[in-house]
Amino acid sequence: MTENTGRPCQAERVTQPITITLEGWTGPWSKDDKDANFKADVAAHAHLDPLSTIGNLSNSIDVPVGSIVHYVLCRWASEGSSGLLELGPRMARRLREPMRAAEQADTDEARLAAYEQVRQMIEWLNVPLDDPDAYPG
Repeated sequence: MTENTGRPCQAERVTQPITITLEGWTGPWSKDDKDANFKADVAAHAHLDPLSTIGNLSNSIDVPVGSIVHYVLCRWASEGSSGLLELGPRMARRLREPMRAAEQADTDEARLAAYEQVRQMIEWLNVPLDDPDAYPG
């Protein structure tokens, strides 16, 4: 199956086996690294064996380990996009703005106020999840 460009389409590419090495990583990274939080999270999981959980799931539901790993990677890699689609760009920006303003002000008071503002926004978003009768149709 190919697209008009002559290149393989996405469906054709995912059927090809891919070999990767799963390895824990613990750093190092610099203190001012813009990705330090992500790298710290990667390092915090370096000692875990993801294949034990995936192997158990594979045995339980009769789906090959490689297929589950493929699903997990695809799902995780697209989670930011999925989250944005669910939340919407306008709300994503509304949630970001108080934090940006607080960082610009560079005070603890501004950061606490931003936290409170975002906390209230998230609580408001959760009202219909917590109480389905909150907004009667």
